[in-house]
Amino acid sequence: MHTELRRAPAPRTTPACPPTGGSPTDGSATEGPAQGHVLAVGAPGPRRERLTRTLESTGYAVTHAVPGDIGRSVRQTPPDAIVALDGGHGGLGGVDQAVAVVEEIRTAPQGQVLPLVMVTADREPAGVARLLRSGADDCLPEAADPVELSARIAAKLHRVPVPVDRLALDPRTGLYSAPHFHDELDRELRRPGPGRRQGVLAVVGVAEADALEERFGARVRREVAERLAGVSERLGDGSGRLGWDDKGRLLVLMPGVDEETARRALQDFANAVAGTRFVVADENVRLTPAVGWLPLADADGRRADRAVGQAADAVAEALRHRDLRPVRYEPWMRAATAPRRRARKVVRPLLLALSPLLALLIGVGVPFALYEQTYTVLGWDIASGVYWVVVAGLVLSASLILLECLFSLDAPTRPATPAQPYPPASAVIAAYLPNEAATIVDTVESFLRLDYPNDLEIVLAYNTPHGLPVEDTLREIADRDRRLVLLPVSGSTSKAQNINAAVTRVRGEFVGIFDADHHPAPDAFRHAWDWLSHGYDVVQGHCVIRNGDSSWVARQVAAEFEAIYAVSHPGRTRLYGFGIFGGSNGFWRTDMLARIRMHGSMLTEDIDSTLRALQEGARIATDRTLISRELAPTRLKPLWNQRSRWAQGWLQVSLRHLGQALRHPNFTFRQKAGFIALLGWREIQPWLSLQILPILLHSVVRAGGADRIDWATPACLLAFAFTLSAGLVQTAFAGRLALPELRRRRGWFWRHALISTVFYTHFKNIVARQSHLKELLGDRRWRVTPRVAATAVTPGTAKAVDGR
Repeated sequence: MHTELRRAPAPRTTPACPPTGGSPTDGSATEGPAQGHVLAVGAPGPRRERLTRTLESTGYAVTHAVPGDIGRSVRQTPPDAIVALDGGHGGLGGVDQAVAVVEEIRTAPQGQVLPLVMVTADREPAGVARLLRSGADDCLPEAADPVELSARIAAKLHRVPVPVDRLALDPRTGLYSAPHFHDELDRELRRPGPGRRQGVLAVVGVAEADALEERFGARVRREVAERLAGVSERLGDGSGRLGWDDKGRLLVLMPGVDEETARRALQDFANAVAGTRFVVADENVRLTPAVGWLPLADADGRRADRAVGQAADAVAEALRHRDLRPVRYEPWMRAATAPRRRARKVVRPLLLALSPLLALLIGVGVPFALYEQTYTVLGWDIASGVYWVVVAGLVLSASLILLECLFSLDAPTRPATPAQPYPPASAVIAAYLPNEAATIVDTVESFLRLDYPNDLEIVLAYNTPHGLPVEDTLREIADRDRRLVLLPVSGSTSKAQNINAAVTRVRGEFVGIFDADHHPAPDAFRHAWDWLSHGYDVVQGHCVIRNGDSSWVARQVAAEFEAIYAVSHPGRTRLYGFGIFGGSNGFWRTDMLARIRMHGSMLTEDIDSTLRALQEGARIATDRTLISRELAPTRLKPLWNQRSRWAQGWLQVSLRHLGQALRHPNFTFRQKAGFIALLGWREIQPWLSLQILPILLHSVVRAGGADRIDWATPACLLAFAFTLSAGLVQTAFAGRLALPELRRRRGWFWRHALISTVFYTHFKNIVARQSHLKELLGDRRWRVTPRVAATAVTPGTAKAVDGR
């Protein structure tokens, strides 16, 4: 974990398993082994009889046990050591039986500390390694010399192995056991205040731990902790101390490190873990680290166990989101619910209710008062200067729209053929099931009809507060078609959490992300791979509205989506040199998505993931021929909620990423200009366009009436005409580049142009200003609107939606 996290150096050890082979010798046992009682484990027969004679010939007393009854034998007559036979034949079956014997012995309390030597017919190193990882202390081939077997038993008896959790350091991994880690932490916490002012404690859990234990047994937790520690060692040397507990969590102590340095180190560690494929219990798996941490100065009561418990509470919060971000412990995490101040319960809703008036006060009242005061007191007419700034801003916005239109004409075309054969692929459908009950079955069946020349799994990652009848239908479909994988995500509160839960379980080399109302075109996955196989990491497709006949709102959105996905996205990609992931109908290389994840705290987790992927050097393509059909809101209120979330989400992304993008050394000047336009100018423009009102009001007051103003100023008229033309041109381009099924609906585009000019553009500006105030007031709720049945207009049938 850079310079902060490092395992203690592991002492050198001698390999436990010798080379196989050897033959009995005569007369070499003259020194004689120490006397002792050995339990010989194996099925009755010639092999166990030979083993018994060998042990007795070297001086040991021997009793017997058969697999399945080992625990009782150990309790009744506790041996000094155990020698166990495998299943009697080489290969996978023999190793599996031997591993089962080892696990049975180690499960018995008395068997956990007894020396255990395995005698195996399997000569393969991989089989020997499995036995040692399963808990055997030593192993040797069945043909080994009796003297060697006796000597190995004697060595184990004379140097009885100490369980790792009783050692200060695991001699193989260098990890502190939990008690000794707590001792180290106690020493740090007992330092005087200034001495422990800097320092961080972290606990690292893994989201897949329970599933792995269910499949491979409890010992897998320790193996997972060792894999995590290996990542920290790979990241660099340092003074940090690492340990592990009985739940398989990695314990991290970073003394003398400031909080920001520790947070960055933990973030880099989490990213490295998520981007690594691990071999755990002989299986290739992805792991999702959940990191909880707290400064040592904030540790409750200076007690190690309480401090670790606090960090573990933060781990539980990190597990909910699975977005790789380290979570700092906060006191509310220990309570059942987060505390809320009584005054906040009253003040915030009141301010939100008054937000339209606040927006007018901030955007109109304050500037007007400023213009009047500076003119009256200082004699400065700054309103005239601001007027030309506003005009220039409106002209700039219109120019950017026209440039996007022109650049969209020559957008890069999809490669004609893939550069590599089609690999296994996965689709992830993220759903909040109560909101999708009317549409989800149609959606799933449309995915099962996709045409893809290799394996394609369909993962429905969903959350629901209560069981629904549609789940029975989905289970019936999954039983009938094994390509459908149902993944309930317990405790999820966002689409991002559903995607994060799915990304470590998908088997495909690339994954398509879809909302629950999407019906991809049959060739969508084939065409996505055409891009990804040529070096792209993400490709964004074209989302098309399929219920435009449901209402005038749906028709407006249908035309608007063509302006976005057929014109703006391709135009921006070519103009600025980077594409954008638009939340659905996007295809990611699985390795990239596993490293990036989605952040559930962001209202537009798609744009946030785009910026983080670009900072990692990702190439994002946009393809307007990569089609998926979805449902539009059919009423204004759901549309308001949807666009409000989008606007507030863009603001969050701007606040988080604009500065980082402008400082990033790998972005070109052209790309940085694009970030300024998309993240900076986007947030300024709604407020700048509103400034025309206080300017005009000031001018009317100064002139002594509206009739005394010359409204026919040529520059003003030209700027107005140019600004108005941008929206009309964009709509014309959208109608020309739309899909044929929508291109025939010319009336939709004419109505879109008219409604946008007189209403919709102002509607979106109002939404943007309201959203800025919501973010300022800390209201970041995702309002879900139920979907209702309606009729679709484009190929196929569907139900309408009131938006998420």
